[in-house]
Amino acid sequence: MITDPWFYAVAIPAVLLFGISKGGFGGGLGTAAVPLMALVISPVQAAAILLPILCIMDLVAVWKFRRKWVWPELNVLLPASLIGILTGTLLFEAMSASVVRLIVGLVATSFTLHYWINKKRSNNSYFPRSYAVLGGSVAGFTSFVAHSGGPPISMYLLRRPLDRMDFAATTVLFFAVVNYVKLVPYAWLGQFDSDNLATSAALAILAPIGVLIGAWLHKRVSDRFFFSFVYVLLFAVGLKLIYDGVTAYL
Repeated sequence: MITDPWFYAVAIPAVLLFGISKGGFGGGLGTAAVPLMALVISPVQAAAILLPILCIMDLVAVWKFRRKWVWPELNVLLPASLIGILTGTLLFEAMSASVVRLIVGLVATSFTLHYWINKKRSNNSYFPRSYAVLGGSVAGFTSFVAHSGGPPISMYLLRRPLDRMDFAATTVLFFAVVNYVKLVPYAWLGQFDSDNLATSAALAILAPIGVLIGAWLHKRVSDRFFFSFVYVLLFAVGLKLIYDGVTAYL
């Protein structure tokens, strides 16, 4: 079990942020969790520690949004996600910690820039459902690598004719299925060693707490304030990981 206090200084806020995000602000903001933890440990280890915790969060979130998801979207997104998960599994051995840091950093910063740019322009056109194949497969890959499938799914679903509840519920069920599927390749690749599982168990109590806090805050804190805070944090951490990934090759 990890005992470094600096690890818990970032891991506890990261897990709570992921839970809060799932509980009421859209799961995509949990993208910040692995980048935060990757500041002190390998992003590969951070992803392995987080996965069992995310599976617990998913149970709470699925119950909260039960039967409110949009099946026509999921019927395309979920099969497509398997392509991304399989790709991540096959490429896993070829990706060093520096490569993963670079991928996570690029996802974090691109997601943030996408959000900021689209806030400033009005675009009422919708993506055709065929785009779900691309969105689902990319989300499966980035979710496998660093639990950062939120950006591609959000980029697709936010351009579909869905209301806020449809979006949140569909995202919740999508990642619940994806995370439970990922348990198989993660175990096969040896990511669930005793140290990682013990650390996951120590942090697991934060899973339902984070989701319930998110549900409570959803009624009391404006989306604008919460999103602004998290996106600034996510962008800064993303830049740091890109720097670390690039300098490893210089």
